[in-house]
Amino acid sequence: MKTTQALKLLNQWDSTGRYVYLKRDLRKIIQEPQHTFDATISRLVQAGILERAAHGIYVYALSRHADGNTLDLIARNLRRGEITYESYESALSEFGVISQNLIDRRTYATTGKSGEYHTSYGVAELTHTKLSPAQILPGLIHITGRGVPMATKQLAYQNLKATRRNLSLIDYEELAAHA
Repeated sequence: MKTTQALKLLNQWDSTGRYVYLKRDLRKIIQEPQHTFDATISRLVQAGILERAAHGIYVYALSRHADGNTLDLIARNLRRGEITYESYESALSEFGVISQNLIDRRTYATTGKSGEYHTSYGVAELTHTKLSPAQILPGLIHITGRGVPMATKQLAYQNLKATRRNLSLIDYEELAAHA
C-alpha cells in the first residue's frame, strides 16, 4: 500500500479517536498479503507515521488525539481481553493517599500477566491481580476520556497490600477520609 493511502486510512480512524493499535488491528485496516503488509508497516514506522510503542503495539504518530492518556491505551492494548485498570501507587497518588508523584510511569493492575513496558509515553507497569472480576468491577471509577478505569482508593490500597509493595508511603488518615 502506498504511504498516502495508509495515511488516509489512519486519518479516518484517527477522526474517530482511534490511534493505538495491535498489529492485528492494522492487518484488518491495511488489507494486504502478509509479506506486503509487513513491508508497509516497516515503511510507515521508518517514515515516522507509526511508532512501535511495545511489541505488537503501534501508535499513529500523527494523531490529533495523542495526549496524556496514550499510555493508558497502550496498557489496555497490552492486555486486551483482560481487566486492566490504574491502581497501586498511581491511583493512590491521584487520591493524595501517598505524596509521591509518579512522573514517568503509571502502575496498573491486570487480570493478565505482569510486565513492565518502556515507551516514549512513559513506563506502563502492569501487575497481575488475583482478584476476581466480581471483586474488581465494583471498585472501578470510569473517568471520561481515560483509556482505562481507575481503582477507588480502597481497591488501590487492597491491590498494593496484596502485592506487598511499599506501604510506608501511605497516609492512613487520607486513606480513611471520605472512604
